[in-house]
Amino acid sequence: MEFSEEWKSLFPIGASTVSPLLLSNPGSLGPLFFNPNPNSQTHLVSSTIPSLQLPHHLLTERYLLTSDPSILPSTASTIAPLFDSTDQLIDYNVSHFLYNRIQLLKCPDSPNVVVIFPTGVNDQNIGFFMLRVKDSVLDTRLDVKDNVFRASTGSESRILKMSVNPVTDSELGGGSDSSPVIGYLLASSRYSVCWFTVNHNLSLDSPSMSYLGISKVFKEAVVHACWSPHILEESVVLLESGQLFLFDLESQGSSKTFKGTRLRVPQNESAWFKNKGWLSCEFSWQPRSLIVARYDAIFLVDFSSKECNVTCLMKIETLRMFAPDENERFLALSRAGPDYFYFTVASTSLLVLCDVRKPLMPILQWRHGIDEPCYMTVLSLSMLRSNSKVDTFKLASDMGFCIILGSFWNSEFNIFCYGPKFPFRKGSSTSRLSKINTTFYGWELPSEINLSSRECHCGSCLFREELSKDALPEWIDLQLKKEMVLGFGILNNDLASLLCEPDEHGGFTLVRVMSSGKFELQRYHASWAMSRNLEGCHEADLCLESHLLRPMSDKENKYKSADFHCIKLDYLYAYANGNLAQDLTTKLEEVYSDDQEEAPFCLEVHESLCKKLNACGLGHSRSSPAITSIFKDVKLPASFHEVALRKLWTDLPLELLQLAFLSYSECREVIGYNQKGVPLEFLAVPDLPQLPPFFLRKPSPHSNDDIVGPVIPFPVLLVINEARYGYSDSSSDEFSVEGELGLKYKEVMQVAGEIAVSSRGPMCPDDHVVSLDDDEGEPWAGSSKPKSFSTYRPIALNFSDTDNIQGKSVYTDTAYDTFIFHVSDKSCEHTESVGEEMFDDLCPIELRFDAPVKKFEGQSLKAYELLKEQTSKWQQSFDLYKEFCIQSGFEK
Repeated sequence: MEFSEEWKSLFPIGASTVSPLLLSNPGSLGPLFFNPNPNSQTHLVSSTIPSLQLPHHLLTERYLLTSDPSILPSTASTIAPLFDSTDQLIDYNVSHFLYNRIQLLKCPDSPNVVVIFPTGVNDQNIGFFMLRVKDSVLDTRLDVKDNVFRASTGSESRILKMSVNPVTDSELGGGSDSSPVIGYLLASSRYSVCWFTVNHNLSLDSPSMSYLGISKVFKEAVVHACWSPHILEESVVLLESGQLFLFDLESQGSSKTFKGTRLRVPQNESAWFKNKGWLSCEFSWQPRSLIVARYDAIFLVDFSSKECNVTCLMKIETLRMFAPDENERFLALSRAGPDYFYFTVASTSLLVLCDVRKPLMPILQWRHGIDEPCYMTVLSLSMLRSNSKVDTFKLASDMGFCIILGSFWNSEFNIFCYGPKFPFRKGSSTSRLSKINTTFYGWELPSEINLSSRECHCGSCLFREELSKDALPEWIDLQLKKEMVLGFGILNNDLASLLCEPDEHGGFTLVRVMSSGKFELQRYHASWAMSRNLEGCHEADLCLESHLLRPMSDKENKYKSADFHCIKLDYLYAYANGNLAQDLTTKLEEVYSDDQEEAPFCLEVHESLCKKLNACGLGHSRSSPAITSIFKDVKLPASFHEVALRKLWTDLPLELLQLAFLSYSECREVIGYNQKGVPLEFLAVPDLPQLPPFFLRKPSPHSNDDIVGPVIPFPVLLVINEARYGYSDSSSDEFSVEGELGLKYKEVMQVAGEIAVSSRGPMCPDDHVVSLDDDEGEPWAGSSKPKSFSTYRPIALNFSDTDNIQGKSVYTDTAYDTFIFHVSDKSCEHTESVGEEMFDDLCPIELRFDAPVKKFEGQSLKAYELLKEQTSKWQQSFDLYKEFCIQSGFEK
C-alpha cells in the first residue's frame, strides 16, 4: 500500500518492523558508524572540577526503608511524597550533567580553536585555552604559569550554560588591529546572564577574554539563552515563566551600549500562558522569529510585524500513538539543517524532525531508546566524515545530516542520520531538486557513539559492569564511581586535518572534558560496523574510583581521629528493643554487689534543688501526691502523654532525683571529660516551677552554680526506682516502662473525662479508675461549680475511623493527640490598676508570663482595650478559632 509522505512520517523508525521512511543502502550512503581510533587519545591539560554534592540515586521511600529499620513500610510510603516534588522537573543539584561544559570557538583568521569552559570552586568563572599547530605539533596555548586562562563574571553564582557566536572572516574587524574580536560569549547562571568578547592577540598568538561589564539579573530563573545566527550581536533569554527578552550588543568605538527589550506575547494566547514549565528557545528562519519549547508544546513566535503571532508547531499529544506514557514530555530542542526552517525536538521516548512551515506534522521520527536525554546538536555529515582518502560518498556527506542525542549522566549518546532519498547521480536534475525537497529519510538505524572511548559494550564487559553495581551500596550510583564525559566539542576540519592523516572514509576529532578534570583529544573514524572490543578496557578490571565526589582541596584532612569522642548508646539501643528493664537490672545487681560507698554530693546544691523540686510538687519521699495536684499545674495545653509523665515524675523519691540533677561543676566528676576536656552539655533548671520537669528552659552557657539535668533519661530512672523500691503499679511479674506509662495514660484519661468538657464525648473508661471524688480537698466531680478544664484535639488530626482503616491518615493515639488545658474563669474586673490576669479575657487558656509581676494603669489600659477590640474582631472572623472554641466547650 502506498502512503503519502505525511502518513509515512507518523511511523517512527524503530517503533515498527519496517519504517516507510528508512533507507538502508550502505552502498550509496557510506559508513555511518563512528569508532574511536586506537592510540589517538591525547592529553591536553587538567583543570579543577568542583566536588559535586549529589543526592543518592534511591527514591525517598526506598531510602527511608533501607536507612532506618525502625521505620514501617506504611510510614515510609506516607512520608516519601512529602519530599518528592513532581512539579520540579529538573533537579538543580545535578545541573553538571544537563548541559555541555565545553564550547569551541574557531579563530576566523587561522585554524586555531579556543576551548571555553566553566571553572572555579563553584564554576563561577570562565576558563579557556587555545589549540593550535606549531611546527607540525599540537600546541596548547596557556598563560605564563602554564595554567588555563581565566575570566571573572563578577559573581559567585555557578555558570550553568554557555553559548558562543563566532565572527566570520567578512565580519572581522572589531577590537584593535593587534587583537581583533573573534567571537562573543554569553554565560548564564540560575538567575543572571553576562556577556563577553573573545579576542585573538596576534602578536602573542594567544586568546583573551573581556567581560563587557554587562550582566542582567532576573527575578525568575533563566531557562535558556542563545545567540542569533542572523545578527551577530543579538541574543535572546527565556525565563521560567515564559517571558522572552531580546538583547543587543552594539560596538561604538571603545564604548558598549546595552539594550534589552521584552518580547510581549498577546494575553489572548491562552495556550502560551499555561503553567507547564519552559524548556528552551532557538532562532528560526528570520531574525524576529523564535522557536520556543515547553515541556508539553513547541511554539513559533513571530515578532516581525506590529502584532506578535504565535503558532503551535507541535504538541506532546501528537506523539501519543507511539508515546502513550502519561509522563511523556519534551526534553531537548535544537536547530536543524538544511536551513533554519527545520528543528529537532526530543521527548522522553521519541526524536522528531519538524518544519515550521508544517505545524503539528512531523517530518521524520525515531524511537531513540535513551533514558532522559538532555543534550542534542545537529551537524552536517560532511563534518563527521571529513579528511577522507576517497570521495566515493562525498555527495552523501554533503547532503546528509547527523543528530547527536544523549545524556551525560547516563554516558549514552546515539547518532541519527537523515537526508534525501538516494541513490541519484551527481549533477542530475534529481540532485538539484533534492536541495529543496522537504521529504527526508532516516539513513540506517541509529548507532551508538562512545564519547569516552573507555567503555566496551561486549557481553563480557556489560556483565562485569552489572556485577560491579551489585557490589556497591544501594544509594551509590555506578556513574559516580566511574570517569565520565562532562562535555565535548568537535574541531573544525581545518585544524583537524593538520593533526592527523586522512582516514579511508573520513572522520572527526573531538575535545572532551572528563569528570577527573582532564581535557583530552580523541580521533574517530567512519566505519561499516560498531566496534565492541576496545583496547585497554576489554580485559581491564572495572575501575571504581570516585572521580566526582573527591574533595576540592588537596590539603590533608585537618580532623584527626583523636578529635572525636565516642558515646555509648547501649541503654538507648536496649530501650528501642524493649529490653531496657532487663539489661539495666542486670547491671544494677553487679553494681550493688560491689557494695562500695560513694562520696556524698554537695549539700548546698541539693538543698537548692529540693526547693525547686518541692515547688513543682516533686520530692515526696515514699508517698505520691493526688493526681489533682498534677492537673492544677496544667495551665498551657498539654497532651495526656505529658500529664502522665508529670505524674510519674512526682512518684520518684527525692534521693533518686538527686542522681538526675547536678550542679554544672559536678558534671565534671560524674560524667567526666573527654581527651580534649570538653564536658557534655545539659539544660539548666529554671527558677519557675515547670513540669515534666522543667519543660521550657534556656540552653547553655551555664555557670558552675547552675543546676542542670536531668542527666539520666527518665526511662532509666523509672527502672532504677522499680529495682530499688518496687513501687510499680503493674500487676505483671516483669516490669516494663511502656506498661507503666500505659497505666498512667488510663488514669489520666479517666480523671480528665470527669473534670473536662470535650466535644468527643467521654474518655475511654477502664477498670483502673481514679476519681477526683477521692480527693477530699478538691471535690470537683459532681459539684455544681463549672468545670474549669477542657480537652481539645487539633483539627488536622480529626479523621474518621474509615480513614484510619483505609490508611488515609497518620497513626493516631489519644494519649498524644488530645490536649487538656485550664480555662480561665474570666472573673477579672478592670479597675484603675490591674495585673497580668486581665489578659485572661483574650483567650480561653490561662496565660502565665515568665516575667516580673507588673501592674497596668492609665495609657497601658487604653492600649489593652484597643488590643482586645482588634483581637475580638480577628477571633470572630477566623473560622478555625471558632471551631476550636466549639470543640473545646469554650464560648466567647
